Amino acid sequence: MTSHSTMREQPQLETEAAAQLFDNWFDPIEAGLRDRAREFLQAMLEGELDEVLERSRYARRAKRSAEDSEGAAGVTGHRHGHRPRTLLGTFGQLKIGVPRARLDAADGKTAEWKSQVLRAYQRRTLAADALIAGCYLSGTNTRRVRRALRALFGGAVGKDVVSRVWRKVKSDWEAWNARSLVAEPIVRLILDGTVVRVRLDREATSISLLVVMGVRADGQKVLLAIKSMGGESTEAWRTVLDDLIQRGLRRPEFLIVDGAPGLENAIAAVWDGVPIQRCTVHKHRNLLAHAPERLHEEISADYNDMIYAATREEVERHRKAFIRKWRLKHRAVADSLQETGDRLFTFTRVPPSQWRSVRTTNAIERLHEEFKRRIKTQCMLPCAETSCMLFWALLASGQITMRKIDGWQSLHVAAAKQPLDLVA
Repeated sequence: MTSHSTMREQPQLETEAAAQLFDNWFDPIEAGLRDRAREFLQAMLEGELDEVLERSRYARRAKRSAEDSEGAAGVTGHRHGHRPRTLLGTFGQLKIGVPRARLDAADGKTAEWKSQVLRAYQRRTLAADALIAGCYLSGTNTRRVRRALRALFGGAVGKDVVSRVWRKVKSDWEAWNARSLVAEPIVRLILDGTVVRVRLDREATSISLLVVMGVRADGQKVLLAIKSMGGESTEAWRTVLDDLIQRGLRRPEFLIVDGAPGLENAIAAVWDGVPIQRCTVHKHRNLLAHAPERLHEEISADYNDMIYAATREEVERHRKAFIRKWRLKHRAVADSLQETGDRLFTFTRVPPSQWRSVRTTNAIERLHEEFKRRIKTQCMLPCAETSCMLFWALLASGQITMRKIDGWQSLHVAAAKQPLDLVA
């Protein structure tokens, strides 16, 4: 007995490779605009050459009179075909023919005409480069930029293009990194560091980015420096501070730091006597690290009552109560608080309207968080310099903006010289 089995014929669309989403979304508006863009660009190049030769294509040069010949003589030359070029812009990828011409020189020789509209070897418009760099700064890696811009550029952007565009940012970065700070009216500095992973000798390596933010006399925050170092040692921070001083940074009136010993030692060497505020958030974490977890909630409540008191007198009172209580209950916590001395309470020497912006290094911490959010799609950055450039570019491109500090209206008021009473 012969059995005949029949198989349902598979549709052609199922047997062939499935088309990607958006591939069949033909837009006649976009197609029409790109054709017009090609025509416009072609006409722009032809018009530029017509102006140089003072005649349109196939036209002969008009004879000059004796009076005209005494004036400035026009450029003579001749056309000789077109050169195919491909240009990538926000309008997509276009194939155009760039007109060619030989121009006569005064010595009797000829030189190739060069367009001022379309530079030699230019393959992308500046707007396209800005769009590619902007996508990269938004938090995606080089390969994903290609996918994100595939529909706009027709697949003409690869990861190597993204890398070349990013390298063009280097010249702006170098200029910013060497700029003079003499004219900057900086009255306050906020200093902090963060750790990132980069590729160094083909291996993943952790480095420190040391960041210095300044506050102008009008309260506007501005990034002053960012350096990649092996750590936050005294020598590393001294390198950063010396560079700022060499570029003309004036002596600040107030400093806000995270409490790293290397940073405080470097500051003492160059700006001894400047009021320093230790970050209260960093100190809070440090206190919790000195106690068992079951005491964390009670320590936080007492600490917040002290730090966020409304007046200087209340801060003093809560500090004395904190020391007396925790010296008996868990001495390590009280000793850790006393270790900071009056630098944890330097904020009480400025007007209360500034206390919120002075107590912590949160202004830089928020930049660190945003920077790491942008680079989390990459296991590691390609090099140490790229990490600094990327941090700077997020601010320079306007993707991250900084506002004025709280209480900037009273920045002209000098900090009081009387420190907090530390008697417990």
